[in-house]
Amino acid sequence: MSSEANTGSGVTTVLQVTGMTCGHCEGAVTEELGALDGVSSVKAVASTGQVTVVSAAPLDDEAVRAAVDEAGYELAGRA
Repeated sequence: MSSEANTGSGVTTVLQVTGMTCGHCEGAVTEELGALDGVSSVKAVASTGQVTVVSAAPLDDEAVRAAVDEAGYELAGRA
């Protein structure tokens, strides 16, 4: 279920988020996840529901779920 890779630039995590349908959705998810401690980049793709997050350390599952919920979407898991 986990898709985490430790690269030279940090830990890359791919999440599956349901409910995103447009650029505004991508922006909302990107903003909330980008505010988490240690996150350096977020790329959300509404058409696939995949969100790629690069962070300094592995992400806390509860913090990720809370951020996605706050954006108004549902975390389906890690891609």
